[in-house]
Amino acid sequence: MCDILRRVNSHFSGDTYVTRPDAPTSLLNRLTFGWRWAFYLEYFTEVLGARASAVRGKYDDAEWSESSFRVLSIIEHNRGRFQVEGLQNLRDAASGAPYVFISNHMSSLETQVLPTLIVPFMPVTFVVKRQLVEGPIFGPIMRSREPIAVGRKNAREDLDTVLSAGKELLGRGKSIIVFPQSTRTPAFRREEFNSLGVKLAARASVPVVPVAVKTDFWGDKGLFRGFGKVRPRLTIHIEFGRPIDVTGRGKEVHVAIMDFIEERQNRWQKEQIQ
Repeated sequence: MCDILRRVNSHFSGDTYVTRPDAPTSLLNRLTFGWRWAFYLEYFTEVLGARASAVRGKYDDAEWSESSFRVLSIIEHNRGRFQVEGLQNLRDAASGAPYVFISNHMSSLETQVLPTLIVPFMPVTFVVKRQLVEGPIFGPIMRSREPIAVGRKNAREDLDTVLSAGKELLGRGKSIIVFPQSTRTPAFRREEFNSLGVKLAARASVPVVPVAVKTDFWGDKGLFRGFGKVRPRLTIHIEFGRPIDVTGRGKEVHVAIMDFIEERQNRWQKEQIQ
């Protein structure tokens, strides 16, 4: 992991990372005039390589981070433009306890890119839908990451699963990424953002890190759900907030996380239409 950390600190130096204006565009993208399936062809080539590595038992944290970095590069080579902020908050958190990262969920992009930003600093996994863990393509990859799988049909059962398995993983020093929304949504709505992540952090006595994303570059609706239109004109935003200690039942922390995400969403939306 030391080599990966050096690469990340070199590529993502400072508090903010912005894609270079002169970032090269792939030949396939140019030849197909930005056709979205040119992007997905490159992406799924990487996914199949990751799957093969996972099946062989070779897909460890270092390979996960590298694979995630290659996906980020594929996005940039297909005219995607990133603006990542709050990277110093990750560096500052790296020597401390494990964390619960709590993020809004807009597209498949954040699940693909967050590992290359977080894993070099600390081991991490996701709370995911059980069907993703059981699927033939992504299943071997996700199972290798020791995720917490939930059915999303019985809220009480899912809560018990996350609190029990999450506390055990956090106790072993592994951080957890939680998307409290029940599904990917283009707009942030407070009423759909549950307090599962805060409850887990309170149960395990660990801090939370708010994460705001705007990843509608990668469309969700299409011939296959999760693989919709690619929109290069929409900047990809990811921001990590400062760690927050959870006290009591965490109600104030939950509100603070929603405020953080909503403020960023509103600002990024205004910047987009200017």
